[in-house]
Amino acid sequence: MNGSNAARGKQAVLYGILVLVLLWTLVPIFWMVLSSFKSSADLLSTTPKVIFTPSLEHYIALFATSNLWGYIQNSLLAAGISTVIAVVLGCLAGYGLSRSDFRGKHHVAFWIISTRMAPIAAVILPLFILFRYAGLLDTTAGLVIAYLTFNLPFAIWIMNAFFADLPPALEQAAMVDGATKFQAFWRVALPVTAPGIVTTAILCLVFSWNDYAFAVTFAGPDSQTLPIAAAQLNTQTGLNWGQLSAIGTIVVLPMMVVGLAVRRYLVAGLTLGAVKE
Repeated sequence: MNGSNAARGKQAVLYGILVLVLLWTLVPIFWMVLSSFKSSADLLSTTPKVIFTPSLEHYIALFATSNLWGYIQNSLLAAGISTVIAVVLGCLAGYGLSRSDFRGKHHVAFWIISTRMAPIAAVILPLFILFRYAGLLDTTAGLVIAYLTFNLPFAIWIMNAFFADLPPALEQAAMVDGATKFQAFWRVALPVTAPGIVTTAILCLVFSWNDYAFAVTFAGPDSQTLPIAAAQLNTQTGLNWGQLSAIGTIVVLPMMVVGLAVRRYLVAGLTLGAVKE
């Protein structure tokens, strides 16, 4: 009986911690989305209002007073292209690294992920100098390359872990049946590691979509992204809380929708593919 009570108590504590974590993460997002649909009077009311008449005035003002469509397009291009390139190259390099056998293989894998561990501030100045001489400042291509400097090592490392967990016998059986090495990779290895590919793509996309440091350094008037548009709402006259809530909702909701749409693969990807020592 005492053991049963202890187990129930432990479970209650765990559920309590889970509830606190959910409140900590979801309540600010919920309040931001709610505030974006409040009128200016309700938003600035001294008494917080939960029940109110929804209004689109902040969204209308946001699209009317700024080039928001341009910011959205730049974010989609920079985040989407960098994610696709990182996943494609990450799958190829990760598979090659997992199936190769050479001295110092694990040191190479650690060196690859160690480049992802470097703080963004440490690479901004060297990249800025390179981009200035290469003519990549204020271009979407420059942002794509900047995002790849962090996304590609991560993609290689995580895909290497997934392919390392995949029994080579599956590909060997396909090659015995007449498949080439690439066909075994394409038709056998990739479909089996689909959760890892989805996980890698989502994490790379979230990093690129939410990035501010690279965008504020390398982007210009023609390539600024949504986080830059949000920062521009902080003016000398103060913050426009209504428009800030609206653009925050526009930034957050797409990633939440994508995550929920592929949550089955995302959960599977995050719980499989441990790195082997």
